[in-house]
Amino acid sequence: MLIWDQIRYQNRGFWRTPVAAFFTLVFPLMFLFLFTTLFDFEIADGEVSIAQFFAPSLAVFAAASATYTNVGIRVAIARDEGILKRVRGTPLPPWIYMAGVVGSSIWIAFIGTTIMLSVGVVFYDLEIIGSTLAAVVVTFAVGSACFAGLGLALAALSPTGDSAPAIANATLLPMAFISNVFLDTGDSPQWIQNVADFLPLKHFVTPMQDAFNPFYTGSAWSWGDLAVLVAWGAVGAVVALRYFRWEPRAESAAGTKRSRRRRQRAEAS
Repeated sequence: MLIWDQIRYQNRGFWRTPVAAFFTLVFPLMFLFLFTTLFDFEIADGEVSIAQFFAPSLAVFAAASATYTNVGIRVAIARDEGILKRVRGTPLPPWIYMAGVVGSSIWIAFIGTTIMLSVGVVFYDLEIIGSTLAAVVVTFAVGSACFAGLGLALAALSPTGDSAPAIANATLLPMAFISNVFLDTGDSPQWIQNVADFLPLKHFVTPMQDAFNPFYTGSAWSWGDLAVLVAWGAVGAVVALRYFRWEPRAESAAGTKRSRRRRQRAEAS
C-alpha cells in the first residue's frame, strides 16, 4: 500500500536524524526526571505521585513535538531542497506523500507517548486507569492529527526552511508554558488563562491529565476539548491548502544555492 510505504520511508528519515529523535523523545523524558525530582504538590482531594500530573502532560508535549514541530520543519526543508518539486514530477500522487508525512508523525507521537507513560509506570508509580483508556486513545488521535495539520500550516507559512525551527519553537514552547504542560497555571492572570483556553494545546493536555487523575470525578470524555482540537486542525488544513507551495520560494532557492556553492568551495579546498 502506497501510504504505508510512504510512512515507512518518512520514519527512516526521522531515525536518521538523531537531533530530531533526541528532542522529540528524550527531551520530554528529561523534563519528567527533573520535575519529579524537584516538585511535589496535591491534586484534587488527596496527594498523588507527581508523575500523575507530569507524565500525561509531557506525553502530550512529546506528541505535539512529533507532529507540529517535525512536520513543519521537515516539510519546509524538503520544499527548500527541491524534494517536494521532484515528488510532483513522479507518478506518486502528492497527497500520498503528504499522508505519509502526517502518518509518520502520528506514529512517532505514539512512540513518544508510549515511552513517556511506560517510564512513568515503571519508575514513578504512574497509575493507569482502565476505565479512561478509550478516552485517552481518542484524545491522543484527535490531538495528534490536529497538531499535524498545524504543522503543515507552519510549513506553508514559513518563508524558508531555516526559519521553520525558530517559528516552531517560538510558538510551541510559550504555548506549553501557559497550557499546564510544565506547571499548573490555575493561579496565573486571567488574560493568560483566556489565551491558553483559545489555543489548542491546553485542550489536548487537560483531558489527558483528567484521564490519569484518580480523584477526578467527571467524565473522561471531554467533547468540548475534542471539538476545539478538531476546529484547530481544520484551520491548519485550510491554511496549508491555501498557502502551501511545492516549489522553493525565491529567497529559499537563493539561500540553498549559496549554501551549495559554499560546500563546493570547501570541498575543493
